[in-house]
Amino acid sequence: MSKLPHIGTSIFTVMSQMATEYNAINLSQGFPNFPVNERLTSILARLTKENVHQYTPMSGLPSLLDKIATLTFQSYKRTVAPKKEILITAGATEGIFATIQSLVNANDEVIILDPSYDCYEAPILLSNAKPIRVSLNIDFTPNWEIINEAINEKTKLIIINNPHNPSGKTWTEIDFLQLEKLVSVYPNLLVLSDEVYEYITFEQKHISINQRPKLLEKSIIISSFGKSFHITGWKIGYVIAPGNLMTEIKKVHQFLVFSVSSIAQHAINEYIDMVDVNEIGKFYQQKRDFFQNLIKETKLKLYPCEGTYFQVASYASISDENDVDFTKRLITQFGVATIPISTFYINGEDNKCIRFCFAKDDETLIKAVERLNKL
Repeated sequence: MSKLPHIGTSIFTVMSQMATEYNAINLSQGFPNFPVNERLTSILARLTKENVHQYTPMSGLPSLLDKIATLTFQSYKRTVAPKKEILITAGATEGIFATIQSLVNANDEVIILDPSYDCYEAPILLSNAKPIRVSLNIDFTPNWEIINEAINEKTKLIIINNPHNPSGKTWTEIDFLQLEKLVSVYPNLLVLSDEVYEYITFEQKHISINQRPKLLEKSIIISSFGKSFHITGWKIGYVIAPGNLMTEIKKVHQFLVFSVSSIAQHAINEYIDMVDVNEIGKFYQQKRDFFQNLIKETKLKLYPCEGTYFQVASYASISDENDVDFTKRLITQFGVATIPISTFYINGEDNKCIRFCFAKDDETLIKAVERLNKL
């Protein structure tokens, strides 16, 4: 009998397979199609001939842990202990899995805010715990009235994603004050903050849990070198958590992967000194603006995009189809692959919205919008 009977092939795999089958431009999956920075590939090429190919310590390359601590202080003015509060993981997904498996017990409840990324639910179910799905507002802001109603003494964890995939929305100061109030009312409540797009923000930088003193002792923060440095295939991220929680997370991590790719850690350890993380948001803001200016000529209606490299658009003025059928027709008839937003909801809520990934070179975006103009 399956432990995850309702989970099948992900929508990302389905859309990418269809994109290949119909030779469509793939704006569905969230990965860049432009080259990695040459400084990083040069470092990697040199390291292949050096003695960096054996296991690193379980929690990560010590010098890289130190540099993450420095980056965290530079970005958020938070001091973290590298050995006790930072863990290098095999991508953000492994960090999320290890966190949930280590801290969530049978019969606990975990709040997931929909639309949500699909990796949150499985480790909850595998812990014999109960995922509680709470929908965000139509504009993708948290509905604190509903969230408060959903939380009780059984609630062990609330998962937040800021900047938010799929919407590109970021949380406000008011949202964090509400979250702090919740944590004060429920002393056993923990926060899992998925911040993999933390450096991909635009007009305003996102607010990090790292900047919220009232939440630090109850929060686990997930970050991603893959997203920040355009190296999603390297599958390398990191977790920041207080020492007592990190001790438990490391217990699971060591039996999932033990340690993460040694050469990747060594390469990032050198490259991180060459990177100004403030430039990452500027780079993607140019991409966002370029894509938005192109797509404004179509019949699609754009939602605000405050962070991430995703753009949500409404097709309600074009078709009454459900979003899954509409996105499939976009591939088969117009040659552009996107993601239907309903698949990010447990109940399949359909607001006639689709998600584009604009982390593509300009030529790809231009060709895609030329096809969308035919809608």
